[in-house]
Amino acid sequence: MKTIFENNGGTYTQVGDYLLPNLSLPAEEKETNIGLWAMRHKRYLKQNHKVRYYNLLTSGKLNSYLADIEKQAQNLFSRLAKDLAEKENVTEKLKSDNPILWVRKVNNIRNRATEIVNEQVIYTSNI
Repeated sequence: MKTIFENNGGTYTQVGDYLLPNLSLPAEEKETNIGLWAMRHKRYLKQNHKVRYYNLLTSGKLNSYLADIEKQAQNLFSRLAKDLAEKENVTEKLKSDNPILWVRKVNNIRNRATEIVNEQVIYTSNI
């Protein structure tokens, strides 16, 4: 009588008195480099949504999922930083006239944009 595993094309290897299934993970679709945003989201998934994380990992879709998160986060951050800089009149003229004020404003804009990206993309429960 065949097992469910054998009926689905699985094979076994004899190790001593035991038959162990020959298991392997599916190959990832493509090799991708994930950045800071994706690493933060990966850590969040591992700590707070373990089932989702392991489902993505074992299905071979984790890297492509994280690459998509990285792209979304980068796009949102860039758009927010640009929009906030325009609203607050942070220009090259300000940079040349008052560099310290420019740095202070740019850092403030980046921090706010980071907070928004973290809230809307990285640490979201809408998974």
